[in-house]
Amino acid sequence: MQKLAGFIYRNRKWVLMVWIFVIILFGFFALQLPSVLSGNGFEYKGEYNETRKILEKDFGQAKSSIILVFEKDKAVSDKNFNQFIDSTFEKLTDFDGAEKIISPFERDGMIKDQYAYGILTFNKNAESLGKEIAELKDLLKNKQGLKVTMTGEPIIVQDLNAASQEDLAKAEMIGLPIALVVLILAFGSLVAASLPLVIGIISILITMGTVYFFSYGADLSIFILNIVPMIGLALSIDFALLFINRYKEELQSKSIQEAIEITIATAGRSIIFSGLCVFIGLSGLWFIQIDIFQNVALSGMTVVLISALCALTFLPALLAILGKNINKLSVLLVALGKTSIWHKFAKFVMRRPVLMAAAALAVLLIGLLPVKQMTLSIPGTDSLPPKYPSRLAIETYKEHFIAKDKRDEKKVTIVLETNGNVLEKNNLKKVTKVVNELEIDQLVSSVDSPFSATGAKDGVQLLQLLTNGDKAKLAPVTDHFIRDNKMLLEVYLKTGEHSTKARQWVNTWSNKELGLKASFGGRIKFEQEIFTEIVKKAPNGLLLIVISTLIILMAAFRSVLIPVKAILMNILSLGCTFGIVVWVFQEGHFGMTPVTIGLILPVFVFSLVFGLSMDYEVFLISRIQEFYLKTGDNSAATISGLTYTSKIITSAAAIMIVVTGDFAFTGVMPIKQLGVGIATAIFIDATIVRMILVPALMKLLGDWNWWFFGYKNKKLFKTRKKPA
Repeated sequence: MQKLAGFIYRNRKWVLMVWIFVIILFGFFALQLPSVLSGNGFEYKGEYNETRKILEKDFGQAKSSIILVFEKDKAVSDKNFNQFIDSTFEKLTDFDGAEKIISPFERDGMIKDQYAYGILTFNKNAESLGKEIAELKDLLKNKQGLKVTMTGEPIIVQDLNAASQEDLAKAEMIGLPIALVVLILAFGSLVAASLPLVIGIISILITMGTVYFFSYGADLSIFILNIVPMIGLALSIDFALLFINRYKEELQSKSIQEAIEITIATAGRSIIFSGLCVFIGLSGLWFIQIDIFQNVALSGMTVVLISALCALTFLPALLAILGKNINKLSVLLVALGKTSIWHKFAKFVMRRPVLMAAAALAVLLIGLLPVKQMTLSIPGTDSLPPKYPSRLAIETYKEHFIAKDKRDEKKVTIVLETNGNVLEKNNLKKVTKVVNELEIDQLVSSVDSPFSATGAKDGVQLLQLLTNGDKAKLAPVTDHFIRDNKMLLEVYLKTGEHSTKARQWVNTWSNKELGLKASFGGRIKFEQEIFTEIVKKAPNGLLLIVISTLIILMAAFRSVLIPVKAILMNILSLGCTFGIVVWVFQEGHFGMTPVTIGLILPVFVFSLVFGLSMDYEVFLISRIQEFYLKTGDNSAATISGLTYTSKIITSAAAIMIVVTGDFAFTGVMPIKQLGVGIATAIFIDATIVRMILVPALMKLLGDWNWWFFGYKNKKLFKTRKKPA
């Protein structure tokens, strides 16, 4: 660290020039990032995807489709409504982007009262229809009392992208000014206060530019636009706060070069250990083979590396040039010493360790109670803010044209595959057996199949009808349900996709021996695979996080109890956070409409906050360790450590709460929940845990805090003094 400090100080201008070049280069690619993002990231290479490919290849189902929902005011006549629909589809004759265009007049049941719908199918994935959607927007025009709205997966994907970008801009407009105010209160001068924001913006810009290149090898989720700034700004400001605070402290009695060297050796060391904890916390997501978790792991680990590198090289080079000008443009007088409020608070906690520890633990345990009621779901259409026309249109379409028991969220698609033609006598017998078993299942509401469509009771009747019946009438049945050696079944359950029972049902049937090959698809199967992957793989990631963090903190502090306490307190505070999120969102407090909790929340918050909260642990314990090495007095060292770091921890936490909490005011529900979850976790950690529980336990455990497998640090025990 001393060699690094010396190199940066001597070459400070060159270091800054290199960074400026990197900022310009990656800043250009950062601006291109939104153009390569698509989808919500819940992609998994499993049976659901394989079934979808079969349906597209063998049954001719479209890769994606756009629904046009028509609506008229009550005062508008049916004649004018029909003319409006006709003129709209006449305009679409010039549109050659769609594979098939289906007008409401082509099929029964597509016009009801003041509503109608048409369908455009495409041989492209939903994420690849940007050009086609732009052309359709130009073609489709509303009239007075008459409206046509596009909806469906391609439109919702695009709207989620737009909503994410709007949310990011909104969060930055709210968060950055408030963060600047907190920094002014922490440092007193405008120059010092502006530097952490500069570091934060630079880290985010370079990370986004770097992530752009990841798009060549991976599909990137639109939620990256929210995740990278959320982590990057909070973390890099944290690092800069710690570094600048220590530099200002050392500058009072040291030269600029000495202040830089000491700061890199002390605060820089803390930044490395903190960054490692966050990096490992995010790497735990890599075990889960789902795009969004891989995306967050990749982009999150990148922003951690860049934030730490920026804090350890760019920031000291900039401070070396600024020197004592760091205190310029002072607007507040900031003092630190034993008379400060933090010193008094530290002594207050240390005098009553049992009472303070008991009170803190009681609060955390009460907050933990609602966790057992948590219901998790995968983000869908309801992730969009209600104001978006595509969300309103899909809700209108479902309400007026799709019966509740026939909606996609209750449907499981099964493709049965036989040896030889499916209509052979022996194969029909096997198929009939499967259909009969499905129909008598207690959770099945109905089964759409060639049998239900024709009224045939068994395979013999079905074969007779298809052989001797009206070919024209039966053609839609065979086209929809039968292809050579495959038969399509559409099973509707009594419960929907967010139901545990539905997921268990599809998992049981997927693993059931049916006597022939069966491929399962549909939203319920999709959810079941995602949940199964997380339940199987998340424990591996969590184990890696816990064990690695334990080893890193042991190496950092030469202690066994301090890392163990840190991990247990983190788990307890995160449990309390999840309980509060359930209470707010799922139980509908503070004016919230009750909603299920996004599946990403517990995994993301644990991985992110487990690492982020270690910042405070490292900041606080590093300073306590410094004083303990000098005095050998655990209680005095704890009070001094709290006195010198409490303000910085509080300021860092306030900024992190502002930066992440801003996303609570956004419209995309998973991001809203994530923002509230992270902000709540940081608040609990920086107040109840770090300011009360840690010092209380440090006092109660005394010198045992520094026990390390019987090893006695000679330096510690030589300088040890008895408390006065």
